[in-house]
Amino acid sequence: MASGSKKVILAALAGNTLISITKFAAAAYTGSSAMMSEGIHSLVDSGNQLLLLYGIKRASKPADADYPFGYGKEIYFWSFIVAILIFALGGGISIYEGISNLQHPEPITNPIVNYVVLGLALIFEGAAWLFAFREFNKVRGKWGYIEAIRRAKDPTVFVVLFEDTAAMLGLVVAFVGIALSQYTGILIFDPIASIIIGLILIGTSSWLAYETKGLLIGESANRSIITDIREILQNIDSIDHVNEVLTLHMGPDFILANISVDFDDQKTADEIETTVAEIDATIKAKNPKIKRIFIEAEKRSRKAN
Repeated sequence: MASGSKKVILAALAGNTLISITKFAAAAYTGSSAMMSEGIHSLVDSGNQLLLLYGIKRASKPADADYPFGYGKEIYFWSFIVAILIFALGGGISIYEGISNLQHPEPITNPIVNYVVLGLALIFEGAAWLFAFREFNKVRGKWGYIEAIRRAKDPTVFVVLFEDTAAMLGLVVAFVGIALSQYTGILIFDPIASIIIGLILIGTSSWLAYETKGLLIGESANRSIITDIREILQNIDSIDHVNEVLTLHMGPDFILANISVDFDDQKTADEIETTVAEIDATIKAKNPKIKRIFIEAEKRSRKAN
């Protein structure tokens, strides 16, 4: 697992833990519904980062008899759980808090405290977001932002980036809601802000769940890697035809490849064994993330290209 991912999560965890404590204190002091939702949001984010760290630790376990391909997919599972928690705890509780206060709105006392807390939180969240964004930029390379998210095989960086983006949007909404309640005297703006924060979290979690679902089920390697494998195979004289190249991500840094080729009928068993060893070594040297390769010798008629 890339160390950069762990650094991003640790930075976000430290920031969210401090911010959540501050927000809850401000909410208790001022009675703001939006601030309470923000406190819940930051607390959920802190728990999510702990789950991601746990997922990274579990995913690094070596293969054993029960899991011969290792535990790499654990990070996909825990990333999916994080998406569900954002939806259920972050979004659900924020909406509940907003609706509850919408029915019985109360004036906010000492709103200046909320403004100070939100301003500091925006600075801290912005710093964490920038850290995550820079790490995301390193891994996205030449791809566009949306394409990079869809192609990413390590969900930890973009999960934190999504969380931080939602957090910053939530802070802005909370600030606007509190300000409108204070300056217009219309108390429902504050709980409405809480509901909007909940909707932002639900939208974020839905997208995260969609993006991590494919990894959890079993996505293939990116097309560029599959193309590289095919080019290597097509340049080997003893192979008449490449039937299939099937890949599967067993984790962010573990690709399993299953290859079907039609060998030259004139080659002996010893020559084919030598070729198989050559294929294995060449492909792994080209892309170290390919850890296991299975090669099937099959006639071209049995496998369409």
